[in-house]
Amino acid sequence: MATRQEWEDSEFPILCETCLGDNPYVRMTRQGYGKECKICGKPFTIFKWCPGAGMRYKKTEICQTCAKLKNACQTCILDLENGLPLQVRDTVLNTASEMPTSDINLQYYSQNMDKQLSHGATVTSYGRVDSLARESLKRMARTEPYYKRNRPHICSFFVKGECKRGEECPYRHELPKENELIKQNIKDRYFGTNDPVAQKMLNRTNKAHKLKKPEDESITSLFLTGIESDITEKDIRNFFYAFGEIKSVVIIYKSKCAFINFATRSGAELAVEKAYNNCNINDHVIRVQWGKPKAQGPKSESKDNSKTEQTPSYNQLSYSDLSKMVPPPPPGAPGAQPILYPSQDPTYLGNIPAKKTRN
Repeated sequence: MATRQEWEDSEFPILCETCLGDNPYVRMTRQGYGKECKICGKPFTIFKWCPGAGMRYKKTEICQTCAKLKNACQTCILDLENGLPLQVRDTVLNTASEMPTSDINLQYYSQNMDKQLSHGATVTSYGRVDSLARESLKRMARTEPYYKRNRPHICSFFVKGECKRGEECPYRHELPKENELIKQNIKDRYFGTNDPVAQKMLNRTNKAHKLKKPEDESITSLFLTGIESDITEKDIRNFFYAFGEIKSVVIIYKSKCAFINFATRSGAELAVEKAYNNCNINDHVIRVQWGKPKAQGPKSESKDNSKTEQTPSYNQLSYSDLSKMVPPPPPGAPGAQPILYPSQDPTYLGNIPAKKTRN
């Protein structure tokens, strides 16, 4: 166990932008040696704050030494630079950690690293990482803060139908989505083992190296998402012109998407092969997908049915036809047929007329 002199006493936490919140005037409470680090067990200074209105209170979970060793946030245990799980970052960059996992060895390792960090030493260096791996990690990174992560947790009593607080309940009254309530251990997230979020991202990335071609050979269009307002049609053409002749480009800024139509199928296939998970326009990561075929309308009628005479509609009549038409006589005029309603028919719906009785 670390001695009292080696306990951490800090003035401000190491946090990511998402955990800190969007409020520039956030107020924090500070408690020296208020908690043990969930990784190395060393007492450290904890901070607690509310990221914004309608958000839950957050606090630091690990000490600053462990956070610096992994370049992670003290609260969410995610990478500070890319906002990704540590397992995803280390797997993509192919970097192995020498940090032990047992309690005694971890405490000894943390003490030694703390002394090195106090003298300005760097523990992990990514300077020799492959540039292709860096680009792959950049495409997976979250470029903007995700403040939904700070929302209150789902009320377990509401899920069971037993919450009696109503609007006063500080938790969310929503039904959980699939796999949303998966329990994540902080140690597993820190060391990159059995992290369900990281495993899901890695599986999706491994399956995404090749995109399945649509069976319809007439499809030569691609669907792009992540289009921002500073991306123009010229920028898209400059990126995709090398793959083949482009017929048209349609941008929908409101939906942040675009459609690009190639003249040939081979050009579209080459564009998907080269640009899938590797499309960056004006420093924006663009996702490339195959376009979908147009919905086919109902089949046309047979030739026999087309030959049958049909009554022309009012819009199809010419001026001469309209001039020959005679308007019907008004109600009550001589020769006008009376208008009968079903309620005026005594036998309507099988009713039997009432028999007349003598007075």
